[in-house]
Amino acid sequence: MSDMKAETSAGAGTDPLVAAPFGLPPESYDPSPAILSQRPPGPWRMLWSKFSRNPYAMTGLVVLTFFVVMALLAPFISKYEPSRIDMMFANLKPGTDGHLLGTDELGRDIFTRLLYSARISLLIGFSVAFASVFIGSIVGAVSGYFGGWVDTIFMRLVDVMNSVPTLFLNILVLAIFSSEIKYMIMILAFTSWMSIARLVRGNFLQLREMQYVEAARAIGVSNWGIIFRHLLRNGSFPIIVNATLMVGSAILSESALSFLGLGIQAPATSWGVMLSNAQEFMLVDKLQALYPGLCILLVVLAVNFIGDGIRDALDPRQSMSKTRRRLKLWRKNYSKSGN
Repeated sequence: MSDMKAETSAGAGTDPLVAAPFGLPPESYDPSPAILSQRPPGPWRMLWSKFSRNPYAMTGLVVLTFFVVMALLAPFISKYEPSRIDMMFANLKPGTDGHLLGTDELGRDIFTRLLYSARISLLIGFSVAFASVFIGSIVGAVSGYFGGWVDTIFMRLVDVMNSVPTLFLNILVLAIFSSEIKYMIMILAFTSWMSIARLVRGNFLQLREMQYVEAARAIGVSNWGIIFRHLLRNGSFPIIVNATLMVGSAILSESALSFLGLGIQAPATSWGVMLSNAQEFMLVDKLQALYPGLCILLVVLAVNFIGDGIRDALDPRQSMSKTRRRLKLWRKNYSKSGN
């Protein structure tokens, strides 16, 4: 009687259909939660898996992260003030009196000014990219989804904006108002959203004919719900790629305007301002122009590498390259011969 109770208690919590599928004996099957709950990787995980295998994209991500961290921690990294003038220490060589990269013609620490310049340059770059993507996505989504006279009006507006000389308009607006950061972000975003609008419109012209859109309409989802809940999510990957590339374009535009004297004004500083100040002292110290120019080059190149990496990761035609070590490990684990 006790043996029967033991057998009953041992098998009470085990389902024979689960414990022995396909006729296997119970002792040869382990119904662990890890096996039963395995799920295929999602789109974001697959995107990161392909992105992380791209050495150029990962290098760009590391470089951009380095500049962002250095800009955020600028007060803790350097003990000098970026606008402090001391003519007694003007034009010092790198490494002199605690100045890592030396000083400029006014005795200001160059390394400190690079750190604080990164704050403004990166802030303008990311802000312009975000504002341009927001405006362009709204215009392109409405134009591509509704079509008809709405599409005609918005696309003619895009044509008009593309025909306006961007540099002249930026100079005119900044000369009339001022060179504050908010005005520079507004004018650069106002002249940069057209490419995003055309891209989103082209995607929406294809996505609005999909069956899930018809199903959403059939169950009563509003047009704006379809646009923001379904279509923008499915068309977000190309927008992300162009947004990363737009960051570099915004940094270059800000540097060009600051180099012309229409950008950030003292006591604030940016990499373009440092280049503009260094042009008068090229014969005295060429390194004053090298440092900010090199920072602009590295950040823009890193952003472009990140954008190219995201584009390659989103392209289904791009095969995931495997190194010899990965191939050897795969053959060892899964190949019958082990070779």
